[in-house]
Amino acid sequence: MIVLRIIYEAIAQAWQQLYSNRLRSLLSLLGISIGIFCIIGVLSAVDSLEDNIRGSLDKLGSDVVYVKKWPWADVSGAWWHYIKRPNPDHSDYEVINEKAKTVDLASFHVVIGYKSVRFKSNTVENAVLIGSSLEFVEMFQIDFEKGRYFSPAEYHYGSNKMVIGAVVAEELFGEIDPIGRTIKMMGRKYEVIGVIEKSGDALLNPLDFDDCLLVSYNNARGLANLKARQIFDTSVNAKAAEGVSMQQMKDEIRGILRAHHRLPPRADDDFALNELSMISSVFDSFFGILNLVGIVIGLFAMLVGIVSVANIMFVSVKERTNLIGVKKALGAKRIVILLEFLIESVVLCFIGGLAGLGLIYAIITMLSNIIDFDMYLSFGNMVLGVVVSVLVGVASGLIPAIQASRMDPVEAMRQ
Repeated sequence: MIVLRIIYEAIAQAWQQLYSNRLRSLLSLLGISIGIFCIIGVLSAVDSLEDNIRGSLDKLGSDVVYVKKWPWADVSGAWWHYIKRPNPDHSDYEVINEKAKTVDLASFHVVIGYKSVRFKSNTVENAVLIGSSLEFVEMFQIDFEKGRYFSPAEYHYGSNKMVIGAVVAEELFGEIDPIGRTIKMMGRKYEVIGVIEKSGDALLNPLDFDDCLLVSYNNARGLANLKARQIFDTSVNAKAAEGVSMQQMKDEIRGILRAHHRLPPRADDDFALNELSMISSVFDSFFGILNLVGIVIGLFAMLVGIVSVANIMFVSVKERTNLIGVKKALGAKRIVILLEFLIESVVLCFIGGLAGLGLIYAIITMLSNIIDFDMYLSFGNMVLGVVVSVLVGVASGLIPAIQASRMDPVEAMRQ
């Protein structure tokens, strides 16, 4: 009870000192508030950015292997080695579908390039034409705003059917329902059978089909030479069966493709097996650096805050020297005097930390309403801000509090 009473009286006295010296307290709080704002503000911004990007990447699937010409990891300047590789083709997809036991689902798509598409007098330029396999929509869990994907019969016979992105549909048809309408591309007429749901406003959107035109692979073969080097991109995608590790699936796919490509035992792979963890590892380093930069900037700001609060506490000890002498003469122990000034310093920094967190919340809320990017102040960062504020209070008030607790009561009362 005595300890609680001491703490209560110390807090009340600290508040009285802060109120009676408002300008001085405000200047001290400013240093702490700026420090907390720098540290927690940067951490909150980085957390929001990381969640946005990782959420977008999760659409690619953590259990999917992408067979591509180029590796996603650092190529260490050996681009000349990779550029000579052939593009993965439909035969690679077929052999994986036929022989791979660890694969639950495989798909193939080829990005043919930018094309123009026309409906009556409306024309859309530079729409991305993609030829896709039947499993493509299931592999990437594509949602439709209207219509559907290709039926097995339409896919098999390469019918002139097309699925379009939301932006293409809006620019071509406006308020008209696009389903069943006929559009023209490369001198051919296509019936629109589906409109892909519009992508969100994610900062990084690896599956953005808003400006795309999807035709079946069998139809795309009649539009371009799909084995030509001018083809923008091809990819064979394989999803692991239940209970199968990524490494098991990669090992089996590597063996199947090496045999299919008739590579000698000592020859390097002429394909890359990519997975989401490769990109995640790159972002781990990137976000680690951003967090470190934020902490370093915040530490410098906190150092200024510590110095300013310590200076205020030294002044406070000097002003109350006579009162300290009276208290010690009446029997107050050193720990009581030490706690009194230490708690005052902690309260000062705690209020400054809350002000900094309030400023961060206000700015984050304002930015979230202005830009199409969700930002938030997490509970963990709020707790971290409060803890840092308390630790700063202890660090900045410890020496003045020790100095006050060691005063001789007679000498203190004489001053």
